[in-house]
Amino acid sequence: MRLARFRDADGTVHRGELSDDDSELTADGETYDAASVEFLPPSDPSKIVCVGLNYADHAEEQDADLPDRPMLFLKGPNTVAAHEETVTLPSGKERIDHEAEFAVVMGERAKGVSADEAMEYVEGYTCLNDLSNRDDQNIEQNWVRGKAFDQAAPFGPVVATPDEVPEDARVSLRVNGETRQDSSRDQFIFSVEELVEEITTYVTLEPGDVISTGTPAGVAPLEDGDTVEVEVEGIGTLRNDVRIP
Repeated sequence: MRLARFRDADGTVHRGELSDDDSELTADGETYDAASVEFLPPSDPSKIVCVGLNYADHAEEQDADLPDRPMLFLKGPNTVAAHEETVTLPSGKERIDHEAEFAVVMGERAKGVSADEAMEYVEGYTCLNDLSNRDDQNIEQNWVRGKAFDQAAPFGPVVATPDEVPEDARVSLRVNGETRQDSSRDQFIFSVEELVEEITTYVTLEPGDVISTGTPAGVAPLEDGDTVEVEVEGIGTLRNDVRIP
């Protein structure tokens, strides 16, 4: 099942199932044309916990050593953007990169959860673009300017239940139709279960919170007017246009 939040033409917000061909949404006993609704972020997170360097190939392109435990940082609710929403990036920067990510959406409140129990607390998976302002990220420790600016975490279009998503699901990103990132979930250094255990040792995760599991190799800068698509096998495609004032 792939569940989306959306607003219909009358302004009513629904949560419903997206059809296999992405053409229709079913909610509250009604069917809606997917092209005629406004997609909303598929959850309303109190926080997004992001993981750095969770693919060996990305660590290599960053000239970084492989971590011995997950590298974690936070994005706040201000960073959320929806599928098909135009994302406005900070102006006056030399480099703001795209980062395709496989993301986890929590279904239950989780604190001190073991890896063996982790999936009992997970609702499903979604696509996320961890937009990164390298100008400031490279000169600050806490990455607020670099990672937590407004609209820095578009995600969606749906939450797919775990049974929909292969263990080796492909994770890819295209800019204006050109593939820039192409890897798979089986290349993780730390698994979803390990990430849930590590994060909930320190931070309580609430329903709707998101864990973004890191990006593969191929990160590259964006330009004004670009169209970015993050696709994860079994989930779908997150699409956003980019504006740089």
